[in-house]
Amino acid sequence: MDFIAGAIGGGLSTAVGYPLDTVKVRIQTERHYNGIWHCIQETYRTEKVWGFYKGVSASVLAVSAISSVSFGTYKNFLCTICKLRYGAADAKPSKLDVSLAGGAAGAARVMLMNPSEVAKVRMQTQRNPHPSVSSPQTVSKPKYHGSLHCLKVIVKEEGFGGLYKGCSALLCRDCSSSAIYFLTYSALCDWLTPAGKDKPGFLVVLLSGGFAGVLAWGLATPMDVIKSRMQTDESDQHKYRGLVHCVRESVRKEGAKVLFKGLGLNCIRAFPVNMVVFVTYEAVLRFAERY
Repeated sequence: MDFIAGAIGGGLSTAVGYPLDTVKVRIQTERHYNGIWHCIQETYRTEKVWGFYKGVSASVLAVSAISSVSFGTYKNFLCTICKLRYGAADAKPSKLDVSLAGGAAGAARVMLMNPSEVAKVRMQTQRNPHPSVSSPQTVSKPKYHGSLHCLKVIVKEEGFGGLYKGCSALLCRDCSSSAIYFLTYSALCDWLTPAGKDKPGFLVVLLSGGFAGVLAWGLATPMDVIKSRMQTDESDQHKYRGLVHCVRESVRKEGAKVLFKGLGLNCIRAFPVNMVVFVTYEAVLRFAERY
């Protein structure tokens, strides 16, 4: 049931946070934006509302599957740890147990997640001027016609390995941030739930999920920037030779502050998105238990 609850929560949260995710990716990968508001204005001026939702359909499906794997792996790994350490799967886990299970959840989803992330980032950074703001002479045919077409073109031009560009950065990002994510959520739920209550109330779930998301994304932002840059590096560019080279080149050209591009946006987006993730997850589990 954890897999199903995670899938529903992940799909709904993606629909909520996708426009801000597009703005975040553009700020992280392109240097001509002066800030969040400038990026929003330019995207709307040239591409209208659809510009914020490029690649959203594939992303919703992918994140549903990824969230399912993440929550399912977390719960099953945690139960296994508790059974091995304390003799019972439902024993109360320690903070270390929760962190280890969270890290395992982050690692488990990377192989499934990377191709969809590459397609999402390429679609989000592709320029398609809206017909109302461009003349027929300036409209060029987009390279990618959709997320599936994008994946097909990447495999054709860059080989199967092209789908796993930025995988090392994604692994670093998700193992650490997922450990913090589940640990923060678990700790806040325990702290805010009154003594004697078996489960946290939905307000506690909302607040705990929101703050867990903010803290996790705060930690994840540097590797998120590097991941996005590596994934936009197409076959004819070859700007980056790997994770360390991407970090070195980015910092050399733009200073250490480049690693924190989109930090504020990540944290703003993380609160409502992860509120939706956890409250949906808990609601589905409780509904299943009742009926």
